[in-house]
Amino acid sequence: MPIPADYEERVYAGVLGKIIGVYLGRPFEGWRNDRIEAELGEINYYVHERMGRPLVVADDDISGTFTFVRALEDHGVSAAITAEQIGQTWRNYLIEERTILWWGGMGHSTEHTAFLRLKQGLAAPASGSIEVNTREVAEQIGAQIFIDSWALVAPGEPELAAALARKAGSVSHDGEAIYGAQVVAAMEAAAFFERDMDKLLDIGLALIPDDCIIARLIGDLRRWHAQDGDWRQTFARVQQHYGYDTYGGNCHMVPNHAVIILALLYGDSDFQKSQMIANTAGWDTDCNAGNVGCLLGIKEGLAGLATGPDWRGPVADRLFNISADGGGALTDAVRESYRLCRVGRQLLGVPAPPPPPARYHFSLPGSVQGFVASGAPDSQGSTRIDNVESVDRGADGGADGVGPGSRSLAVHFEQIAPGRTGRAGVQTFGEPANFDTPGYSMVMSASVYSGQTVTAAVRLAEETDGPVSVALFMEVFPQGPGQPATICCAPFQLLAPGTPATLNWLLPETDGLPIVRIGVECRADRGTTGTLFVDHVDWAGAPSCLFSGPGLMQYQRPMGWTDGIDNAQLLPGGAGVRFRLIHNEGRGLLINGTHDWTNYRLRARVTPHMAAEAGIAARVGGMRRFYALLLCQGQGLRLLRCCEGGEQILAEADFAWAPNQGYDLSLRVVGSQLVAVADGREMFSLEDTQLSAGAIALVQTEGHSYFSDVSLEAIRA
Repeated sequence: MPIPADYEERVYAGVLGKIIGVYLGRPFEGWRNDRIEAELGEINYYVHERMGRPLVVADDDISGTFTFVRALEDHGVSAAITAEQIGQTWRNYLIEERTILWWGGMGHSTEHTAFLRLKQGLAAPASGSIEVNTREVAEQIGAQIFIDSWALVAPGEPELAAALARKAGSVSHDGEAIYGAQVVAAMEAAAFFERDMDKLLDIGLALIPDDCIIARLIGDLRRWHAQDGDWRQTFARVQQHYGYDTYGGNCHMVPNHAVIILALLYGDSDFQKSQMIANTAGWDTDCNAGNVGCLLGIKEGLAGLATGPDWRGPVADRLFNISADGGGALTDAVRESYRLCRVGRQLLGVPAPPPPPARYHFSLPGSVQGFVASGAPDSQGSTRIDNVESVDRGADGGADGVGPGSRSLAVHFEQIAPGRTGRAGVQTFGEPANFDTPGYSMVMSASVYSGQTVTAAVRLAEETDGPVSVALFMEVFPQGPGQPATICCAPFQLLAPGTPATLNWLLPETDGLPIVRIGVECRADRGTTGTLFVDHVDWAGAPSCLFSGPGLMQYQRPMGWTDGIDNAQLLPGGAGVRFRLIHNEGRGLLINGTHDWTNYRLRARVTPHMAAEAGIAARVGGMRRFYALLLCQGQGLRLLRCCEGGEQILAEADFAWAPNQGYDLSLRVVGSQLVAVADGREMFSLEDTQLSAGAIALVQTEGHSYFSDVSLEAIRA
């Protein structure tokens, strides 16, 4: 079946439906129906403020959904992907006790149990099997909650989606958990072309055994729906026949799958009504509401999200994807949608359209890609944003290169004047409050760095009632706990109404502190009201900057570093701080940067204290994908490649080193060339094509070492 003409937009609607459902159900996850009805009533809209919770939070439903599908990118986009390869992807992107999963312990958290099986050397699907983990553990809900991405890359191909769902789910689950996941995945894939809910249920049922519990459950719910005509009456039957009292464990698949089917049958394809039922019914509310939201988003499109209250505005496309790819943690629904669509087109052998023009391009209707109006005192209340059709500038796209029919972010400001600015930006690293939120760990790195050049194409609306000075700004993480963030601006450009401009700014040093936000700021000499159109915002390439600046010293942990190490401490030393890294078992990585950095030179002074290995890594794409230059105990110096095929020593040499002595290591990666230098002497120079891009890391294996003077130099190849 051909890919739908509106594939990107429908995937975007599915992703939005998923994250809206998760954010809606997250504050009361695990509550039963009677408590929800008594304390909150029907769940018709977000309740986070009533409960004193943030709306946009890290959650396993989101991080797992958008991380595990990367198996296709890392192992080759193919329907022949194996459960074992998806299990390897788990090992690469999971940081034990920190990222993606609920780390509830062996035999209690199904996913944690499966991770420990993988760590012990048991490959998937055995890692999630009933034989190894018992039926009760293996049939919990997780196989279903992570499954939406596999359907989104298989539009109109329910059999393929169900097959991928089986492989992905079997890393951690088995039995009825797999069947429930296959039904949801098949229905979502079919929903790109089929809008009748009964037919979608038939499609899902056709791909699981007729005599399984999930099939019987769906049959019962369809019959009760026809008889009862009231979701609460039918839900009472669900509680009696398929409830937690019957299906035990921490969070069983069967009761929660029943809630999904209940919401889809009684929701009449109305997003708000379906979400109300899925959430008011209770149990694993964020998981169930996320699956319901994704399916309805695909089926009804963006228009289906707009029939009730404003679901999209408070979310602003924002999501946290917490994994060992820390530089990708701060992302948005548009970026994740386009990534999935690239994979989906390749999987189905369909040529891809030209890539988006920039990191933030606002091409999809209503998209703001995480940009929000500033809440700072000097701009709060003066600014609002929305997504608009761009003004026609002629066939050549006009001065800022944006053609007719495209879309822009509109930054509307009112009565800005000295002391009162119009400011809108996008978060690029966590704010202090994010790290204080209970729940899932907020391990991350920034997405933009000192030494990178940010570019924005803007245009001041002709209707603006006077000239406006416009500049890019950045917000830097506070210089100490309890202090405010530091806001820095590029030089301002004065624009007359109707004038386009391209803003460029080489971001200045931040003393090692991460950049929290990037955006645009508008100022005026007198009270001015108008609109700044932002057509795109972008940056690319590795930065040139110091990663161990003195700004970090006010914090107990190395802010901005993705923590794949048992213990990381900061001490004075070198040009700023020294990192003391301790890792107890195996190899630990302290990671910084983003997955798209290609050509650069990483330098650090490494002082092993007691270590099996200590060194630096480049082109890091997780805990098990990197090139590393390592001081190895009793074995001198090694250049190592770690990726899907395992570890391979690319080069090694005698290099006398002693504990508590410092050594200057440098690893240069440009194209396929790797050059390793130790104490000013070139040790290795070779070609390798396996890893083309990635972040940086400090590496510590079984022991304790110090790292200082950590810097990066971008190389323009």
